Amino acid sequence: MAQENKQKDLLTRLSDVGEEAISRVAGSQTTTRLMESVGGMRERLDDLQKKVRGLDELEKRVAKLEKRVADLSKPKRAAASRSRSTTARKKTTASTRASTRKRPSSS
Repeated sequence: MAQENKQKDLLTRLSDVGEEAISRVAGSQTTTRLMESVGGMRERLDDLQKKVRGLDELEKRVAKLEKRVADLSKPKRAAASRSRSTTARKKTTASTRASTRKRPSSS
């Protein structure tokens, strides 16, 4: 029994010392500053996460726009052949008009 009392005393003293240490650490200014820093880091991390989510959306939009630009910059064969035929028609039309003009009479 005597040993049991000594063991309880030892455990009681250890728990008392541990409680005192915790209360000193919790009450120190350094701990307060540390906790404020951790809170500030949490807020900054939340802001960063919001910005990163926004970047994902922007990346999707940029990818769509890049695809549209790529599609628009590809040469279209049908449009090229049409423009050639219109150019040929214009030449023929112009030459036809010149030949069908009325010549002024010399009289």
